[in-house]
Amino acid sequence: MTDATGGTDETPPGPDAVRARAESRFESPVSTLAELDGGEVGTVYRVDFADRDPVAAKVGNTSLTVEAEMLRYLSEESPLPVPEVYEASDDLLFMAYVEGDGRVTPSVERDAADHLAALHGVTADRCGFPFDTLSGAFALPNPWTDSWVAFFREHRLLDCADACVAEGKLPADDRERVGDLAADLDSLLTEPDAPALVHGDVWRGNVVVRDGAVRAFIDPAIYYGHPEVELAYVALFGSFGDAFWDRYDERRGIGEGFFETRAAVYGVHPLLEHVRHFGDAYLPRLRGTLDELGY
Repeated sequence: MTDATGGTDETPPGPDAVRARAESRFESPVSTLAELDGGEVGTVYRVDFADRDPVAAKVGNTSLTVEAEMLRYLSEESPLPVPEVYEASDDLLFMAYVEGDGRVTPSVERDAADHLAALHGVTADRCGFPFDTLSGAFALPNPWTDSWVAFFREHRLLDCADACVAEGKLPADDRERVGDLAADLDSLLTEPDAPALVHGDVWRGNVVVRDGAVRAFIDPAIYYGHPEVELAYVALFGSFGDAFWDRYDERRGIGEGFFETRAAVYGVHPLLEHVRHFGDAYLPRLRGTLDELGY
């Protein structure tokens, strides 16, 4: 059962259960089950078989059926490369295993920019999504909304800030500062030409690269919104360098004032998510961003 935070109340299956379920699903003996590095939410295994290609198996306390639906949506409705989903339940997701070498080169950065520019060409009439999605362990509310600024204010900034307060992660003074920023968004942000499909969580750990190219984007947090929110996430966590920015600007353009102001405004939401997930370690960066913006 999925709870209000996007988690489940079930204990994730252990390695023996994953092995047994993999053998049943793929009708092949498992030769090796190896835990992979890099996951912040859940555990991912490479599952090798005696007589078929390896698969990736993910377990965790988030609703993996939602993650599977996001991956399927991206596969069917966008050009973004994502792993094929084989089977999903709330506690176990089987996907195609995509091999990576982890080497992010200028060629990789340009390829990532091409992929995201193409993704942002997939648009909708309003902001939101057909269903609520997930960002890591947390539910993302996605009611269809005509105004991007209103959507970002209510369903990203204030929703996350209030959740942080309710969970004892965000002091009242900081919540007030976020509220003051949210009240001014009409003068700080712009409406998109058309709401664009965004991956929502583009940091290096979620981009599988090999031989100078992007092979897959994983762990999506998708919805339709302003493509600048995606770019701001890339900028906040230094996911890519100049080659990315130059290529994206060539493909779709980057609006005047984005780097000067709007990137920092959009960055407040993922910083709130990190405060919620990791605790006090991210409060100084959140406060520094609010200081920079004058709140």
